[in-house]
Amino acid sequence: MTHDDSDTLRSESWHATSTDELFSALAADETGLSADEATHRLSEYGTNDIHDAKRESALSLLVSQFRDPLIYLLVVAALLSLGVGFIPGGEPNYTETAFIVLIIGANGLFGFIQDYQATRSIEALRELASPDATVRRDGRKQIVDAEQVVPGDVVYLEQGDAVPADARVIDAEELRTNESPLTGESTPVEKTPGTVGEDTPLAERRNMVYKNTTVIKGRGRAVVVDTGMETEVGGIASQLGETDDQRTPFQAEVEHLGKQIGGLVVTLIVLVVTVQFLFTATEPVAILLVGITLAVAGVPEGLPAVVTFTLALGAREMVARNALVRRLPVVESLGSVDVIVTDKTGTVTENRMTVTRLYASGSVVDLSDSSVQSEGGPTENQQIAANGNERFRPTVAPLLRCGARCNNVDRTDGEYRGEPTEIALQRVADEAGIEPTGERLREIQFSSERKRMTVVVDDGEPTAYMKGAPETVLDRCDSILEDGDVHELTEDKRQEIRDRTESFAEDALRVLGFASKGVDDPSADADQIEDELVFLGLQGMLDPPRTEVEAAIADCQSAGIRTVLATGDNLTTAEAVGEQIGLDPAGALTGSDIDDRSDDQLESTIEDVDVFARVTPEHKVRILNTLQDTGHTVVMTGDGVNDAPALTQADVGVAMGQRGTDVARQASDMVLQDDNFATIRDAIQEGRGIFENVRKFVNYLVSTNTGEVLVVFLGVLLGSLLFPARFSGTSQALILTPILILWINLVADTLPALALGADPHAAGLMNRPPRPSDEGVINTRVFVSILTIAILLAVTGLGIFFYALEQTGSLLRAQSLLFTFIVVVELIRIQVIRSRYDQPLRSNPWLVGAIGISLLIQLAVLYTPLHGFFQVVPLSLVEWGWIAVGFVVFLLLNVFIARLNTRIFDSRSSK
Repeated sequence: MTHDDSDTLRSESWHATSTDELFSALAADETGLSADEATHRLSEYGTNDIHDAKRESALSLLVSQFRDPLIYLLVVAALLSLGVGFIPGGEPNYTETAFIVLIIGANGLFGFIQDYQATRSIEALRELASPDATVRRDGRKQIVDAEQVVPGDVVYLEQGDAVPADARVIDAEELRTNESPLTGESTPVEKTPGTVGEDTPLAERRNMVYKNTTVIKGRGRAVVVDTGMETEVGGIASQLGETDDQRTPFQAEVEHLGKQIGGLVVTLIVLVVTVQFLFTATEPVAILLVGITLAVAGVPEGLPAVVTFTLALGAREMVARNALVRRLPVVESLGSVDVIVTDKTGTVTENRMTVTRLYASGSVVDLSDSSVQSEGGPTENQQIAANGNERFRPTVAPLLRCGARCNNVDRTDGEYRGEPTEIALQRVADEAGIEPTGERLREIQFSSERKRMTVVVDDGEPTAYMKGAPETVLDRCDSILEDGDVHELTEDKRQEIRDRTESFAEDALRVLGFASKGVDDPSADADQIEDELVFLGLQGMLDPPRTEVEAAIADCQSAGIRTVLATGDNLTTAEAVGEQIGLDPAGALTGSDIDDRSDDQLESTIEDVDVFARVTPEHKVRILNTLQDTGHTVVMTGDGVNDAPALTQADVGVAMGQRGTDVARQASDMVLQDDNFATIRDAIQEGRGIFENVRKFVNYLVSTNTGEVLVVFLGVLLGSLLFPARFSGTSQALILTPILILWINLVADTLPALALGADPHAAGLMNRPPRPSDEGVINTRVFVSILTIAILLAVTGLGIFFYALEQTGSLLRAQSLLFTFIVVVELIRIQVIRSRYDQPLRSNPWLVGAIGISLLIQLAVLYTPLHGFFQVVPLSLVEWGWIAVGFVVFLLLNVFIARLNTRIFDSRSSK
């Protein structure tokens, strides 16, 4: 126990001796709370959420911005700028030190703002994904956000629900929960009403359910006794999804890249220092200043923050497309997906079940033209009920009655709430005027393994009603109802039923079988109750494919992404639906086919199978594992409790937001808020676009810093060797000063890079194959691009620098020209990078604005009193002409080499 024994709700409720005492302690009753009382209690007890003890504070997030190898390089550079004052002949550079410190602080603050906003954004997304709870308020069932649950609320629990709070069970039907988040034991725990001793250990309290546990079987009601941090899980500050904040592969790659850059810069510093010390007459202070400049030039200060900003922005964009990202790495993983394994109902279909065909007493009744009421008039079924059509009604009434009895639909104020299949069964029974009566005595629940559900109802005498997969129901029957009389279920009649099931399925109908029998003992063994039943008939339901799914699957195929349908429906239905949505039903397999195949056999056939039928969650896991073992990156969809393992193991687990269970949603990486397959297509497209944007600005930032390093490195070496007289003194040691390089990185890099993160996605994203899953942001092509740009920048920039130095004899003017040239080239070459993606400059107004602002700031540095601080001079028109010539040379060479690279890499990819 984590709270004081004086906590009245806890101490007086979970071991209360009676239900009345329980409600008395909570000042509540079985009718639930009123809305006003719930609001009052919410203000008194607070929201029902867990405050994660491990959540990083704003201060620690700010401090973490300065724990980076690249920042350490800048700190060393700042210290060295002061340290030169202790070397004979040197003076401490307070201005330079202050500016470096200012840049470190500004970069840290910028990174903090981006990380903080990203953290808040992901937290907001998690709140959107938080489970709902069904409670009784104002005397009726209502669905509320689980965070709004308060002590005294009566909550309803169903299979697949997340338990919203610590609650005392008041009634249960085979209710079992998974309490492993609390106890570590994965064995389901049976829950029953009743009392337990005050000293009973938590794991043995069968009359309590706990927050953050899940219902894996049955249903029940419970009254909430503790919420939020007062719950057992709150007491240990534990919650699902603690690992959601792990660094993404992008971020890890950027961190690794930073270490590589740091190592490279240190190596170059050692090389330059060695060459200058051994082969030139450069003064020690000058050598030290070169080391400082190289350290500053090698640091892409804004890179980590821009990565975080882009990923968080992408996650929010996906919400607008109805794809709720629960874990940030999914944004990256989507770009390499090449297989989607999807279920059928609600994902590729409309999840709008309608009973369109019945089979009873050897006759087929087509309801497709009459089961939906039109013009406000009665349907044919309602007319049958009203007119008492004795020729027709007796043949379907027992079948429809069974569908209504074996059903958990809740009807409130004329609205149906429940599973779409059961809603369809209830609605057709209601339209026929069949009103279920009698008290339910028992329920034997449906499961994917059993493929059937049975209830025992007091219909004057206890009667068992079953519905389920036709073959499963048929196996449990030994007789059949025909024209009101029970006859032996012969093999010929069994075959007729199988044939009828097949014909329904060929028309893409979902088919259920129905049976019933009288029961002597409702508490008897389930197998005994579910045996020797009377077969009543079939009901065929139509769930039409979504109109947009066929086009979405075609788009995925164009993008090199294969779609696989895995459904629990029978083979014929699965094949029919698969063909309707553009899949090839040839070679379709069933769950039993999967069981019959070894791993090697399944691997050899899975590439040729688009449709799997009669699959269980265990079959889904095996399909997933086989695809992954053969090198695929897989999206897996699911909605049930037993889908959690497959969702967890998939590269991208996708749960249904509307019909999915809380268990499935919490196991997933992404939630489809509209349960639509087309949304998966849209999310993949968004993920590809985000990856491209990251690749663009990584190319931009890293090539910039690499170019700066080469400018300083080659410039100092060439200057020291070719112009020793000019590059030996302290005042003439540098090609660019640290302040100028920091300004380039701040003005010419960060603003445009941020704008690139919001770049619109290029056309044709879904006409390209997926990227390999092991391919990083910097692949061979990007690496060549970075190296090419850096070398060209260094060559053309140093050409202008040495030309200006020769023409003017002024190092200050040559530095000003090189400084401005680099800024102008970097701002304009960003479009060179984007042109490979066929994106015109006007397609991103944020980028146009960022370039414009950066150019204006650069002009302000040159032509206002700021030039004194930066130690540059205003440029003449002639000198701007030199810059223009250098830029044209740079651009022509860059375009030529870029086209050459494109030919080389495109020819390789086509082989």
